[in-house]
Amino acid sequence: MDHRLRNRLIAVFGGIIAFFLLLIVLLFVFRGRVLDYTIDRVVTRVENKYPADFNIGSAEFTDWTSVVLTDISFVPHGLDTLFTTDSVNATVSFRSIFAGRVVFKRLEVANSYLTAVKSGDKTNFGFLFKKEETQEPVDTTGEGRNYGELLNRVIETAFENVPDQVDFRNLNASYVSTNRTIDVKMPYLRMDDGEIDSQVSVRTDSLVNNMRVHGTIDPRAYRIAGSLYGFDNRGIRLPYVKNKFDAEVAFDTAHFSLDSKEFRNERLTMRGSAMVNDLILNHEKLAGEDDIHVEESAVDYVVTLGPNLYVIDSLTEVRVNKAKANIYASYQNEDSKVIDLMVKTEQIPANDFFQSLPTGLFENLEGIKAQGQLQYDMKFHVNMDSLKQVAFDSDLDASEDFKILEWGNTNIEKINGTFMHTVYEYGKPVRTFPVGPSNPFYSPINQISPHLRNAILSAEDAGFYSHNGFHEEAFRQAIAENLEEGEFARGGSTISMQLVKNVFLSRKKTVARKVEEAIIVWLIENQDLVSKHRMFEVYLNIIEWGPDVYGAKDASRFYFGKQPSELNVAEAIFLTSIIPSPKRFRASFDSYGNLRSHKHGYYRLIGGHMRRRGLITQEEYENLYPNVRLYGRARDLIVTAQDTSVVEEDTTQYELETIDLLDF
Repeated sequence: MDHRLRNRLIAVFGGIIAFFLLLIVLLFVFRGRVLDYTIDRVVTRVENKYPADFNIGSAEFTDWTSVVLTDISFVPHGLDTLFTTDSVNATVSFRSIFAGRVVFKRLEVANSYLTAVKSGDKTNFGFLFKKEETQEPVDTTGEGRNYGELLNRVIETAFENVPDQVDFRNLNASYVSTNRTIDVKMPYLRMDDGEIDSQVSVRTDSLVNNMRVHGTIDPRAYRIAGSLYGFDNRGIRLPYVKNKFDAEVAFDTAHFSLDSKEFRNERLTMRGSAMVNDLILNHEKLAGEDDIHVEESAVDYVVTLGPNLYVIDSLTEVRVNKAKANIYASYQNEDSKVIDLMVKTEQIPANDFFQSLPTGLFENLEGIKAQGQLQYDMKFHVNMDSLKQVAFDSDLDASEDFKILEWGNTNIEKINGTFMHTVYEYGKPVRTFPVGPSNPFYSPINQISPHLRNAILSAEDAGFYSHNGFHEEAFRQAIAENLEEGEFARGGSTISMQLVKNVFLSRKKTVARKVEEAIIVWLIENQDLVSKHRMFEVYLNIIEWGPDVYGAKDASRFYFGKQPSELNVAEAIFLTSIIPSPKRFRASFDSYGNLRSHKHGYYRLIGGHMRRRGLITQEEYENLYPNVRLYGRARDLIVTAQDTSVVEEDTTQYELETIDLLDF
């Protein structure tokens, strides 16, 4: 190489090196100004945005890339101080200095206090949540807010501002109002090389949770995983659930993760997992007063949020102890509110299924041992604008070798013989009696009038002898009505379900009771544990028909002073009519003992069903009218009119009128 060219190259590279050395010297000399400039910009931006004073006592470099900030405070105008911290030691990204701004790579923060105060309608933090005046108005005529886009922005902002290293010492946060106090104390929070470790104590009014937090984070891949442990033997209890939902939730350990996220075509899809150990739930509508205990519950989730769309993907797998199921759920509200839900399991060992049922939820099923396999499949669809079109299908299938090997808390087959039956009201036992020949009020089914049997079947469950315990169409109608009413207004129960409810379950309308009822009915009907004939006989001998009146024989004597075999069609239809509300039996009569006019339609309906099914003759149908004569104890409770002659006269008139009204 020509020595002149070589000398030129050396000179050029030397100049470049000299330039960079000069630049580094200048940056070192003026880095304080860069820091001051950045601090001034931050303070100005904050104070222009919020009616508050943002103060930083001092800010200076302690070496090439280390900064210390002291006496930091955020004080709303005319209000209590919202935030203070003694010091922040930070390592600054050298690259950010070249860009003329300061980005922190490592933070050490000591003695920080966030104090939120609410007094009446006045707070020292409310201004943080007010919309800016320059904000564009929300378009209420077009699409709603895209929560997927919003959450994606929050996730990206949070992850992109995570420092490489964090060491917080003595962090404190509190919220104080007239009727609520929350205190959070964090002795330390450390994050180093993606590892997170912290200890937290949260006092919510009188409830204290002491927790240990450990996790990992990868900001570049938007991944985070963490575990929350109870720091003492009291576990972790969720606050305010009791006050707001009249429920209690507690657990020992919780694990969670966000494994990936993708935002495409205005939709955010997140994948991850969560697991909770020793979960305790208590809510009256779930299982009454009993605690529900789940030893281990987990979910591997795939969730998508978009414009007017919320979806739990069918790849989502839920596990309760050993039982697993894939879940699909979606809610769309673009044009109308549409809800879809699907649950599907692979074949599960029957023993795992029963052992996985949460304790406290299905008392009668606890302790069952079985062989074989079970598989469940459920589909539900509803358009909230057309509730009559509810679609619901539910199937529990068993392998050919499925068999109950041992009963647990309750022997379901006990109803095949004499057993003791306890009647409960408001969760308390009110009467216990044997169901069998030892009870003088027990009637074999062949000693009960066919008119009563046929009237009950026509009104309550016409397909009892042909279905497998469930009437899917009635259940779909019940779901539609319950959704419309917003409560358990109707159950869609078959006689099989009513029998199970009366013999084995409490009378409280809870989600757990309906599920347990369905499982027991499935066992009885699909495993042929009890014959239909026996089920109907037990049903007729235990159902309530009035004040301390249980069974057909007791009812026949109470109302009519006769044996159940002697009941005529009109008496049978009357007894059938009060089965849904036996305690309101008086409402069926006036003070003279005559059936009230609102019974006319019921007699027409049930009588017509019985005639069309050939259960009564045309002549019996034509001679049928809604009137019965009371005898026995019921008459003393119902008939209060003093002039008996008037009673006879009015009764005759009533009988003539009802024949006309029914148009037989």
